Amino acid sequence: MILIGASGHAKVIIDILEKNDEAVEYLLDANPNIKELAGYEVITDTGHNYALDKQYIISIGANSIRQKIAGLHNLTYGWAIHPSAILGDDVSIGQGTVIMAGAVINSSTQIGNHAIINTSASVDHDCKIGDYVHISPNATLCGTVEVGEGTQVGAGATIIPNLKIGKWATIGAGAVIISNVPDHAVVVGNPGRVIRLNNGEE
Repeated sequence: MILIGASGHAKVIIDILEKNDEAVEYLLDANPNIKELAGYEVITDTGHNYALDKQYIISIGANSIRQKIAGLHNLTYGWAIHPSAILGDDVSIGQGTVIMAGAVINSSTQIGNHAIINTSASVDHDCKIGDYVHISPNATLCGTVEVGEGTQVGAGATIIPNLKIGKWATIGAGAVIISNVPDHAVVVGNPGRVIRLNNGEE
């Protein structure tokens, strides 16, 4: 596996791959000053040094940057699923997606491409998680929740069943969501309230 992005997020993905006995070949990063991460070589990303016969993971936490990089290159993307994660029956996981330690994804849930299901997050049955979504540590999605493309669900947030969360929204840490959330909304508090629209920016 080749990782795109040499960051703290990349360290976690490296740990997952190592625990699964999957080889990490090297990392690519736009910063020429980064030469090594977690014992692996970091090569300056020139945009022209992609091996098309390899598998990649975009190891960058920012949802919009993962989307941008994925749109620039026609690459084959792999997965990183921590061995302690629990996946129910009929769970589908898109390419480039990362599932961290202790995450639980219950039956008939669909996870899109280049998503992050972070440490100890809980995603219950029949949820639909869009591309480039980040479900942060200890967040809880109850059953039949839909989360639109690029949305960030903050650490410890809770979303009650049967809700629809729009695209590129931000759910604040610890928020309790009891009603649908529109696209680009920033929502905080218990119960969650929209405090502004982010105009398409994270």
